[in-house]
Amino acid sequence: MADYFVHPTSVVDDGASIGENTKIWHFCHITAPSSIGPDCSLGQNVFVAKNVRIGRNVKIQNNVSVYEGVILEDDVFCGPSMVFTNVINPRSFVSRKDEYKTTLVKRGASIGANATLVCGVTIGMYAFVGAGSLVTHDVADFQLVYGSPARPHGWVCWCGEKLDLVDKAGTCAGCGRKYELLGGALKPAAEVS
Repeated sequence: MADYFVHPTSVVDDGASIGENTKIWHFCHITAPSSIGPDCSLGQNVFVAKNVRIGRNVKIQNNVSVYEGVILEDDVFCGPSMVFTNVINPRSFVSRKDEYKTTLVKRGASIGANATLVCGVTIGMYAFVGAGSLVTHDVADFQLVYGSPARPHGWVCWCGEKLDLVDKAGTCAGCGRKYELLGGALKPAAEVS
């Protein structure tokens, strides 16, 4: 007996790996070989392409297609109807399956509803991509980006609260974690030596 939940309207291909306590809701299709870690939640109408790797405790909201070339590390949040791509210059009459680019979303990052990630970008740890954004470049760890194209608009804490930095340092008003900005990169104060 499976130690995960799949709604009867969903299809999980033989050879797909699904972790313990993961929930796959209505009208999803999980192809093989793909790997979904434990404690994940895939909302209605999610597609997971072959060779996709999804970590532990990932939340993918309704209407998201996770195409080949995408890697989602642990604790990633993908908002409703956000978009991944995997080819820079698609044409219906030209096969480019050998040109898929890797898109990496690192641990704890959040991607807002209706955001689009152009393939080949890396979204840093605990970064936050605002709803409706068009991401065409890498996003740094803890960075807040939004707009079309997405541009930096500050920094966020591990818990998701926006940080107010004074003299390149700040404390989260939500959880009390401390951060320092060093060489253009935000680091938790415990990591700064």
